[in-house]
Amino acid sequence: MKRIYVNEEYCIGCRLCEIHCQVQHSQSKKIIKAFKEEDPRAMSRLLVEEEGPLSFAMQCRHCEEAPCIEACMTGAMHRDGETGAVLCDEDRCVGCWMCIMVCPFGAIKRSLVGRKAASKCDLCYGESTPVCVAHCPNEALVYVEVNGQEEGAR
Repeated sequence: MKRIYVNEEYCIGCRLCEIHCQVQHSQSKKIIKAFKEEDPRAMSRLLVEEEGPLSFAMQCRHCEEAPCIEACMTGAMHRDGETGAVLCDEDRCVGCWMCIMVCPFGAIKRSLVGRKAASKCDLCYGESTPVCVAHCPNEALVYVEVNGQEEGAR
């Protein structure tokens, strides 16, 4: 399975990952339209956290033993059989927020777009590389194979 790995020592806090994520999940997929014309504006599925001189992109880790999947009463949170990614079917989500409460990384948010549903990183489902990784100028985000690694080692 491929996952996003964060090299926090390379992150400069430019937030280009947030911008490109937001554009990728917009209706138009065009940067100017996504920020100036679309209402409601799409949400970024990740957030750059800063603590002193350290900054890093915080997004879903797609855990092997995902507590959000276990907590989801409708099955909206599920694992993709092909990629192993943890995905949220927003049409099945009832907005109980159990996934938000049990996520140990705080990587699931309430969608501010459309109906009440959970929103999280989907590894840019359907793309060969997530856009946050593709547009990171310092390679602070890399998309790598993680088979056999422990969850905490990433």
